[in-house]
Amino acid sequence: MLTIAPQIDVMNRLGRALADPSRSRILLSLLKEPGYPAQLSRDLELSRTNVSNHLACLRGCGIVVAVPQGRRTRYEIADPHLTRALESLVNVVLAVDEGDEPCTDENCDVPGCCADCADTVDDDHADEEVHR
Repeated sequence: MLTIAPQIDVMNRLGRALADPSRSRILLSLLKEPGYPAQLSRDLELSRTNVSNHLACLRGCGIVVAVPQGRRTRYEIADPHLTRALESLVNVVLAVDEGDEPCTDENCDVPGCCADCADTVDDDHADEEVHR
């Protein structure tokens, strides 16, 4: 288990990666598929310099990796687990923003989250559910 200092470092790196709207757009594009700086620049209507600087930041944060391919460099999310985690983070925040929409994750195990699992709240949390 990580001590608090490395956990804070991880949170700070993630926060820095997501802090800039252009970086977030690049990251969302890379969540869909790996990309090349020229393609990202074109698709997102950002300058090549801007894209390169943001990709360098995302690499420094440990979020993306550069994969050399001959004379070109492809960028992709550093790890499949990170891809799933970022997709989940986006979906959870969207669900919270949407209000009381029911959870649609069939594998959800968050107590009291889903309509399907509302009846299975454990006894430790039963009082909390009654008082909501």
